Amino acid sequence: MFPVRISLSVQWGEMDSYGHVNNTVYFRWFESARMEYFARIDWPEVEKETGVGPILHSTRARFRAPLGWPDEVEVATRITNLLSDRFTMLYEARSRALDRVVAEGEGIIVSFDYRRMEKAPLPETIRARIEELEKAPPDVAG
Repeated sequence: MFPVRISLSVQWGEMDSYGHVNNTVYFRWFESARMEYFARIDWPEVEKETGVGPILHSTRARFRAPLGWPDEVEVATRITNLLSDRFTMLYEARSRALDRVVAEGEGIIVSFDYRRMEKAPLPETIRARIEELEKAPPDVAG
């Protein structure tokens, strides 16, 4: 179950010379879903107060079907493997025109103290908000 979902239109300029969405675009879509998740748990506000925010450690994608224009995609995300200073975000991009998953991905997010420029424990308020959001029914934004 993915508690955060956003809808995006495929843009003509996202196509490559092979006539499908370029692979780099999926990472931007995953980033948009990630930022929506962080907004929902109000991490930007916590970061302003504490200096501790998220930083992307690593990311990957698996492409399941070529996606073209015009189309709409729904990009969903959820968090798994919640540890003391990091967690994994899973992503799924689904084509409305094809009615199927066209890409899956994941990213490891580390809690980072931007004032000290070093890894930091995940703020307890953020951990609690993640746990709460992961229990909530899915929502659509965008």
